[in-house]
Amino acid sequence: MSSAKPEREYFLDSIRAYLMLLGVPFHVSLIYSTQRWSVNSHDASLWLTVFNDFIHAFRMQVFFVISGYFSYMLYLRYQPNRWLKVRMERVGIPLLTAVPLITLPQFFLLKNLTDKVGDWSRFSLYEKYNALMWDLISHLWFLLVLVILTALGMLTFRWLRQQQHRIDYHQVGWGKLTLALLAYALLWCAFRRIIFYFAPALLMDGLFSIAVMQSLFFLPFFMLGALSWKHPALKALFVRFNPVMCFGAIVVFIAYCLNQRYSSGEGWLYEMDALISTLMGLCMLNVCFSFGHKLLNSHSPRIMYLVNASLFIYLVHHPLTILYGIFVTPHISNNTLGFFTGLVMVFGIAFLLYEIHLRIPLLRFLFSGKPQQPK
Repeated sequence: MSSAKPEREYFLDSIRAYLMLLGVPFHVSLIYSTQRWSVNSHDASLWLTVFNDFIHAFRMQVFFVISGYFSYMLYLRYQPNRWLKVRMERVGIPLLTAVPLITLPQFFLLKNLTDKVGDWSRFSLYEKYNALMWDLISHLWFLLVLVILTALGMLTFRWLRQQQHRIDYHQVGWGKLTLALLAYALLWCAFRRIIFYFAPALLMDGLFSIAVMQSLFFLPFFMLGALSWKHPALKALFVRFNPVMCFGAIVVFIAYCLNQRYSSGEGWLYEMDALISTLMGLCMLNVCFSFGHKLLNSHSPRIMYLVNASLFIYLVHHPLTILYGIFVTPHISNNTLGFFTGLVMVFGIAFLLYEIHLRIPLLRFLFSGKPQQPK
């Protein structure tokens, strides 16, 4: 345990906040993309489809690297049991709050005003349970994955802290990192393919798909973040701009788009997606960290406001986007105009709700997991 507080990593705070806020343009653009979502416009937009694919291709991989970095930093600051309690409160309380206050009303919204849920009255008991799992977890899936990775952190972080410097991380480059993560991704693919052959229904189960498959996929990114805290040479590699990784992001993104368009779920769509997303995450890790370190590594009250607001904005934006798609999208014929109108409306209402919740101590606690100190 260490009581010394390191200098604040402003650029990592900023990147994490921006990645969270990107959830708004991601879901608004889904309305106008070729992807089938809760609500879709009459005609799809090519540029908004590509824009949506780009955000989806890398955002959460980089997010989990940053989460692992800060999680391990706090693990070294507290006793393990105290660390687990603090982290579970910070992640678990907003998750448990958002289910009854956000995703449950959202479920009834989708059930009554869209055809996404389907004919509920004809569902079997398991079909109703599974539909609820998908829709109650919904866009909160990353919080559930963080809870699981935090619980696993009691084992993985203890193992990491006990490891001696057997590897000289000054000699570790992007080539070795890429091979290591691709090897893990291949194991994930083999595991998924075995399930696909012998128990395919599991892959359609909402709880299993998120709690097991997503957690396993993002585990190496989470641990990569923890490793970059323990080994400064690894972090230095991330923040040093590499033109090969930048060019690689372009090439891999093209492969991502092609896979989304021309592969099928019965084929190797998801396995290819895992390999490509792993590569895309690594490439964009360097792009985000290097540019973030250069442009965002300073204190700014405006940035800190966004950092503090980002989780709340992410939690409430999803039902706001669905409402926009149901009631406003049909009245705007131009997709580009509809997209930017959606951004203004969803961000505007979300920030208004954020300011209201700041003035209600109970809501501040429920949506942050932090005890509120009296002013």
